[in-house]
Amino acid sequence: MNQHSSLTPSGGSLIERAADLYGFGAAARASSVTPAARVASPDPFFPESSDDEADADPFFAEPTADQPEREAFSPEARDDVTTEPTQAARSFARRQGVVDRDSLRDGGFMLPEAPVSALAEEFRIIKRQLLQAASGKTGISEDKRQTILVCSARPDDGKTFCAVNLAVSMASEKDVEVLLVDGDFSKPEILSILGIEGGPGLIDAIADPASDPEAFVIQTDIERLSVLPAGRQSNNVTELLASRRTRQVLDALTTRHPKRLVIFDSPPTLVASPATILASKVGQIVMVVRADKTKESDLREAVGLLSGCAHLSLILNGAGFATNSRRFGSYYGYGQ
Repeated sequence: MNQHSSLTPSGGSLIERAADLYGFGAAARASSVTPAARVASPDPFFPESSDDEADADPFFAEPTADQPEREAFSPEARDDVTTEPTQAARSFARRQGVVDRDSLRDGGFMLPEAPVSALAEEFRIIKRQLLQAASGKTGISEDKRQTILVCSARPDDGKTFCAVNLAVSMASEKDVEVLLVDGDFSKPEILSILGIEGGPGLIDAIADPASDPEAFVIQTDIERLSVLPAGRQSNNVTELLASRRTRQVLDALTTRHPKRLVIFDSPPTLVASPATILASKVGQIVMVVRADKTKESDLREAVGLLSGCAHLSLILNGAGFATNSRRFGSYYGYGQ
């Protein structure tokens, strides 16, 4: 499915327009839905952070005396948590995967080495607001700041498209590592989109209390991007996700990697129960709504089911250009 031009706004950011279109803008303060706020800046783009900007950007702030290192989401390495993997898990250690660039290009996805595009600029704005929230200045609990869930109300709204592009965009940050998790257990697509061979993954790590979750992670040839497959098919995925072991797995994936952001691609909220469980495990939710397709009633029902996470943003996917809209890319010579 080629959606290269589907993320195009016709006024305001994708997050703002989605919130206004579905009536969440005015009600955000009084509900659990918190669309990402517009960043006060004369420049609609967000430049990459530099050393001079470190003090101004809370995401890259050094930990203070009264803040634990993890709370400040420090990029410094930590060795205070160790887990001895089982022999089965050890056999999958140091797995490597090469991303199929041609497959990504044919599907309309972003390419990490490609010139700046309109799609890349849109995801730069989206990721910047998510990074700001992950900095710990928005009330997200310490143990959830490194986790983001990308979902939709129903199938074919573009959640996987957004999850992959968001992960690729996040991985371009110099001080962030990204782990993209395929959490759509019934219909996993992440690895096939990237052209990487599958194998054991998240469900296997949860099902085996003695395993080291890190052993199931696949390091890609895209710098700072790794993936975690959905894992084996199981009839009790929801029950496994609801177990205490899931929290242990997420802690293992984040505590030893303070620079890592874990992005989940979840099943559609209204057709599969795992999304509701995952919502209670993460710090932020990105709800993808498709222009002229997602019904307001479906969206509101889905948001209600995701109430386990108080920090929810909306992305409007498939919006067309308007004659008076901004057009990212014209400044760089494309999109004319």
